Amino acid sequence: MAVETIAVDLVETCSVPALRFHDIVSGCDFTATTPDADPRLWERYLQGALDVYRHFRVETALEYDAAADGRSTTLFFAATDRTGAVVAGVRAQGPYLSTAEVGSLAPWNGRPGERELRAMVARRIPRGVVESRGAWVARDVPNRRELGAAISRCIAHTPRILGVRYGFATVASFTTGRHRGSGGVAADLIPAVPYPDDRYQTVPIWWDSRMYRMFADRLQYLLMCDELRDMGVADGALERVRRGPGRRSESRFGYGR
Repeated sequence: MAVETIAVDLVETCSVPALRFHDIVSGCDFTATTPDADPRLWERYLQGALDVYRHFRVETALEYDAAADGRSTTLFFAATDRTGAVVAGVRAQGPYLSTAEVGSLAPWNGRPGERELRAMVARRIPRGVVESRGAWVARDVPNRRELGAAISRCIAHTPRILGVRYGFATVASFTTGRHRGSGGVAADLIPAVPYPDDRYQTVPIWWDSRMYRMFADRLQYLLMCDELRDMGVADGALERVRRGPGRRSESRFGYGR
């Protein structure tokens, strides 16, 4: 399915050009929409991302020029504070049709784990893989930690909103604990790579939209349930997980295979 079709389906299914929820912990309002549906909010998300990535001298990882026109972005989340300022966000690409579309695999090219990581992504593509990129939180907000946790929850929400099985991201290793809170599981069998430079160790991480409740922190999971309800998105993870004949589900170890 083309990216443009996914974006139209998101808007038409919800009858409004955006999904919204209020994060009671950070006090911020979150909007999930598309660049075409809200170009002004998209510009503000991009500018905030660019400011943060430039501050940490990692703007190459943002791939701003390639992302700016919005064509590669299926949807994005933007958080606004009480003054209306955009203070955090993340965008999503996919669902992918092949590993050739997954540019974030490039840091593993020629390195240990490349073949295994590409195989891991390829095995999941038939069940649907969307990737989150360009995550950021403003440096000067007082509730930065809480906003970071909310962005992790947005990454977990993305496959549910887009109707696919898996969420994927490549993240700095020091953030895996925060992502684990929202049900993200690092692919531990894939060696970390120094990206975007030697200051960082980057690792792949997965969210299984059917299984994340097994790994998420209880508080984060309860927040996720409330947020999905506010957005009018069904949470399949609320249903009892059944494993019939021939059906397989992920274990924590399975994420690294």
